[in-house]
Amino acid sequence: MKYRSNVLKLALFATGLSGIVAEYVLSTLATYFLGDSVFQWTMIVSIMLFSMGLGSRISKGIEDRLLERFIYIEFTLSLLAAFVSVITYTASAFYGYVGFVIYTMSVLIGLLIGMEIPIVVRLNDEFEELRINVSSVLEKDYYGSLLGGVFFAFIGLPYLGLTYTPFILGSINFMVACGLFIMLKSALDKKIEGRLTIATVGVFLLLVAGVVFAEPIIRYGEQSRYKDRVIYEEQTKYQKITITRSEEGHWLFLNGNQQLSSIDEVMYHEPLVHPVMRLSKAPRHVLIMGGGDGGAAREVLKYEQVEKITLVDLDPAMTQLGQTHPWLVAMNNNSMSHEKVTIINQDGFNFLEDDRAFYDVIIIDLPDPRTVELGRLYSFELYKLCYKRLRPNGLIITQAGSPYYAAKAFNCIDKTIQAAGFTTAPLHNQVVTLGEWGWVLGAKSYQKESLKKALQALHFDDIDTEWINHEAMTLVTSFGKRVFPGDTDSVEVNKIHNPVLYKYYLDGKWDLY
Repeated sequence: MKYRSNVLKLALFATGLSGIVAEYVLSTLATYFLGDSVFQWTMIVSIMLFSMGLGSRISKGIEDRLLERFIYIEFTLSLLAAFVSVITYTASAFYGYVGFVIYTMSVLIGLLIGMEIPIVVRLNDEFEELRINVSSVLEKDYYGSLLGGVFFAFIGLPYLGLTYTPFILGSINFMVACGLFIMLKSALDKKIEGRLTIATVGVFLLLVAGVVFAEPIIRYGEQSRYKDRVIYEEQTKYQKITITRSEEGHWLFLNGNQQLSSIDEVMYHEPLVHPVMRLSKAPRHVLIMGGGDGGAAREVLKYEQVEKITLVDLDPAMTQLGQTHPWLVAMNNNSMSHEKVTIINQDGFNFLEDDRAFYDVIIIDLPDPRTVELGRLYSFELYKLCYKRLRPNGLIITQAGSPYYAAKAFNCIDKTIQAAGFTTAPLHNQVVTLGEWGWVLGAKSYQKESLKKALQALHFDDIDTEWINHEAMTLVTSFGKRVFPGDTDSVEVNKIHNPVLYKYYLDGKWDLY
């Protein structure tokens, strides 16, 4: 009888593993499709835990045939967990908004997980006294959750992605059900055994079909998110990288958000790089944070004074693409493989904390601060680190989103850089595929008015540029009157312990774009 108790505990260990990974998969899907990672992870985990409570309550109504019902629960859970990504991407292809689907799946999976533990406790009741039974059952479930978290972080998301990780979960639940069925079927009558045999074969065939067809289905759902043909996609442990191609050119997306287009990327990269580089008296050592596509490095390399470029980008998959993908290599003139460029794959904040080098120019070319994690790289604390690592005449510039679609976020970045000790000058330009876009430049040794005048006096006659010139500097440094008067009122400094920036960004007038 002891082996039956151990089988039940092993089953709960496995379902604890798959249950926690299911929460992470749903949270990641919600973040990818709906945005605002903190909100999505909080709500998905909370709703699933609440649903587990409801499932535990519902289990009180199950009075007989506990083993059979537990196996059916495992079969159902295996199918839901396995097909969660397929269902989400299919809904995305046909209906667009998938929030209802993701949260419904969270409730259903939570209910089933919540029904498991009480049933196992009751099944194990005949083998162990209550004191040991409850503690040992919960112990195995929690241990499984730890292993599930390790699996998702180090294997599932980075190597299997959201396509096949769910099928690993489904397979775990399926094997649990099969193991219980095989090892404990002597306790079942022939009719129940026959029904479970049919169910086993049916679920197995569905899982096999899912594994075979999941990739094309998800690719179809992913393609539906973009108007142009997807020619490259990769889910890394940090982000989803997608490249599309149209007759006009190529487009790069991170987590579904456009980063650049070959149509007009110079209208983004040139204002990002040339004003700050030309303003610097001696830009010998330049730090680029982000910029894994290589566009910023390409522009910096046009200055012969530059001796070294340190490029820090978290995702090695992105910097490798910048070095190897034919479009990106052609776009960045193979800058990512230039002898002056040193690539470091590390979190930018952590890099600056440990760094002891000094720079003449720091260029921050990161995705928009739409999450708390990204907002950390636009924080007062990060800009303070930049201030320390810049030489006395050092300069910094960061992409800052749109000064019109997300004016509060733009002004928050400006105010935060000022709070770190810099004199700032906001810049903007009409990037055709992005709309009106902006940057904030910071200087250690200029006063406000003299900084703007110095920028407007810049010439680029000896630099090979496609768009920016002396005349453009008057345009990019001039904003006119405020279009949305309330967008500078009560804007706070973005700090790690007070992450206001991502809220300003998400509350922007993006529906006008």
